[in-house]
Amino acid sequence: MKSGSPDLQVDAGGLRVAIVAASWHATVMDGLIDGARRGLAEAGAGSVELIRVPGAFELPVACSVLVASYDAVVALGVVIRGGTPHFDYICQAVAMGLTDISVRTGVPVGFGVLTCDNEQQALDRAGLEGSGEDKGHEAAPAAVATVVALRGVASAAART
Repeated sequence: MKSGSPDLQVDAGGLRVAIVAASWHATVMDGLIDGARRGLAEAGAGSVELIRVPGAFELPVACSVLVASYDAVVALGVVIRGGTPHFDYICQAVAMGLTDISVRTGVPVGFGVLTCDNEQQALDRAGLEGSGEDKGHEAAPAAVATVVALRGVASAAART
């Protein structure tokens, strides 16, 4: 666990969760997906479905459709900086798109999109053997912990 990161202990029993994963950088994506699945299994998520899209730019549109059918979605992708402004446009569009979906719908979207300067940084964050971080594993429990927290607030408000 990275220094400062929360230790999320959450019961996600009965929750339906979709993992939406990009396809670029297969090794990195395999690690992110495995980490997200492991995090959801540890939390006891009731139903987990994997949906693949071509790249990070397609994550917001897929998540925007899926939030109607799931309690939470987890968006996984990787964008590696190149020599053009393409990196900046994609990263900003993905982050703003996913944030908008979550805020507009009230359905938590776990942000597991790596935005790295090079491939080694992505590998170091992908939860692979020898990686220092496991961003897929962090994003999935964060999404379901938010569902549980919001349900707790709604339940308390209903009692008053």
